[in-house]
Amino acid sequence: MIRRTFLQAGLGAPWLSLAGAAGPSPIPEPHFPNRLYQFVWRNWELANTERMAEVVRCRPEQIVELGVEMGLPKKPLLTADQLRRIHITVIRQNWHLLPGEQIVALLGWTREKYAYILKEDDFLDVKLGPKPDCEPVIYAPPDPAARARAAEIRRTLTRWLGRDLHAPGEPPFDFIRQLSRPGPGAPRPLRRGKAVFEPRFLYPFFALYGDPLLEPEIDPFPDGYLEKLAGVGIGGVWMQAVLANLAPSKLFPEFGRRSDERLANLNQLTERLARFGMQAFLYLNEPRAMPPAFFQGREQFRGVSERGLNTICTSQPEVREWISDALAHIFARAPRLGGVFSITASENLTNCHSHFRPESCPRCSKRKPWEVIGEVIETFRNGVRRSSKTAHVISWDWGWTEEIAQNLIPRLPRDTALMSVSEWSTPIERGGVKSRVGEYSISVVGPGPRATAHWALARKAGLRAMAKTQFNATWEISAVPYIPVPNLVARHCAGLVKAGVSGIMASWTVGGYPSPNLAVAGEFYFSPTPEPAEALRRVAVARYGNAAAPLVLEAWKTFSDAFEGFPYSTVPGYIIPTQHGPANLLRITPTGTPATMILFPQDDMKRWVGPYPPPVARDLFAQMARRWQPGLRTLEKAIAAMPAGKRESAALDLAIAETCYIHFRSTADQIDFYILRDGPRTPDALRKMREIAARQREFAVRMYSIARRHSVIAYEASNHYYYRPLDMAEAVISAQYLLDHDLKETPHA
Repeated sequence: MIRRTFLQAGLGAPWLSLAGAAGPSPIPEPHFPNRLYQFVWRNWELANTERMAEVVRCRPEQIVELGVEMGLPKKPLLTADQLRRIHITVIRQNWHLLPGEQIVALLGWTREKYAYILKEDDFLDVKLGPKPDCEPVIYAPPDPAARARAAEIRRTLTRWLGRDLHAPGEPPFDFIRQLSRPGPGAPRPLRRGKAVFEPRFLYPFFALYGDPLLEPEIDPFPDGYLEKLAGVGIGGVWMQAVLANLAPSKLFPEFGRRSDERLANLNQLTERLARFGMQAFLYLNEPRAMPPAFFQGREQFRGVSERGLNTICTSQPEVREWISDALAHIFARAPRLGGVFSITASENLTNCHSHFRPESCPRCSKRKPWEVIGEVIETFRNGVRRSSKTAHVISWDWGWTEEIAQNLIPRLPRDTALMSVSEWSTPIERGGVKSRVGEYSISVVGPGPRATAHWALARKAGLRAMAKTQFNATWEISAVPYIPVPNLVARHCAGLVKAGVSGIMASWTVGGYPSPNLAVAGEFYFSPTPEPAEALRRVAVARYGNAAAPLVLEAWKTFSDAFEGFPYSTVPGYIIPTQHGPANLLRITPTGTPATMILFPQDDMKRWVGPYPPPVARDLFAQMARRWQPGLRTLEKAIAAMPAGKRESAALDLAIAETCYIHFRSTADQIDFYILRDGPRTPDALRKMREIAARQREFAVRMYSIARRHSVIAYEASNHYYYRPLDMAEAVISAQYLLDHDLKETPHA
């Protein structure tokens, strides 16, 4: 439930970026000559030269000149499609560098769009944390000292990256082209018996999260991608729905602007999905809280107040009528929609009990949470049913307390389903530390006791039971499209079959890649279901060929066994640097900047490790990496035994497995570095810190090559790129700077 903690703590923070209020100090980066060079480096792969020049008030050729001085590869020209898809990475890379107005200018947006994206693009404001108080970056001719440092950077890049620095590799988002290709690249069709799980849906791997229905040219569902998903048994995809954007309202006339356009695009998407036997599902987290100005003249609808927002109180019948009307309107205009699923506690502030603090609402403070939440779910159901008798209406118990679940599940409408995170509350012990799974774990195989109990309660009430799972990746590591541990996925699926679950949501935003993991899961979607070993064998043979399959199975087992040692804890799941690997720079001076959810691990090591003592967490990550490494050698042998036509996809699988290894080992080293940094600075400690910095440099060199060759590395749908190749090159120059300055060896007497 730590996501709820992050979201509630962070609401409202980003407006510092445009309001002019003083924020925290930005983190200095002494490995750059100055902030202008830092701007050029950080945006070299993210923005086009002309726009960069406009932002810092110079000529385009001056931007290029600065890049050449540092030895950067040829400046890429980004397409309009690439620029539209990379905005989160742009914002993240400049959060500690530019003031908000310059970020808006760099993106070419309006202030209003920037504010909307920060709030609605999966809580981007919370992920970024408070906006640092950055001075504008304005071009000035570099002084001799800055030029000398730039030349030093150039020599460092040439020494450690060599020819790889200028290798063209894949352009950003090229994986979309690859996944969109129809035909031979698609997985084999599954044997279709009776469906064991229905529905079966996930989030599209490269869909934009914020308001994608206004950008139909950025197709989240290309035919080739849908073909591949259907080939691994997926029957649907989901997307965020904001009712105020999707339907007009007599009660709130400002709602529904451009809703006809959005719904026309939604209907076209559902029509195209139907050609592949697939449906679209809408994620409801409603009604969204609004600022105080919204309630002027509407005070009767004002509910709970929290961090500058107020709920639209659902205890008012008119509000529930608006919600029902909106859903009826949506399903009437997109009749092929597969259904909705809802989160009604935690996440956004919605109903007056959604954040468990109803005291400031004069109506809901007198009501039980299960009464208010149950009323909201019934309203969702009634609105959908006015236009569709068959669409799925799914209530997700994410965030419900046990008291709410016990009282609410028996009250839910009988023609709906109850969905629970499969592995939630499973007890584990790793490194002598006992804990329980909160969510988002592949290393801990479900189903667990919480889901099992809630499913039983649902069946007793006449409801269908569904499992929320992560078969591809989790926040344990989301920098890869899938974690190559299909043995754990097969065990999980076998457990779900035994538990009698009737449907599966196979991913949150992380996890929509058509991978071997999804192929293994797909073997369990239709009857008769196989034993796990047989499911693994079928997929290995189909993907890699008969000769290579035994070696692939050996590698999968090695990775799966190693991954079960992951030092899982819910808190580190959101802030550990396994998403960033060596791109999370080593800091010799404590920054004092706390880690944020997903995007900025910083040097906040004591929070990374959660309940684990830092040496235990370090040793667990190091041990997992050691146990993982032999699988890389086995997979290399398997590739040599494959038919030539299968080696391209196998090379990517090997790169994914190597990325996992490097990120795990890098995380162990980063923990160790900060144990040493914060302890006595003895000669032995200094020596070990130097060894770690040198190893991080080596890892960054390897990851530069991998990320340059494979555009899918470090991408996740709701966070875009955690790093681009030049971020790994920056890790090289940062580590070298540490070695040459702060960790410089003392000459022997």
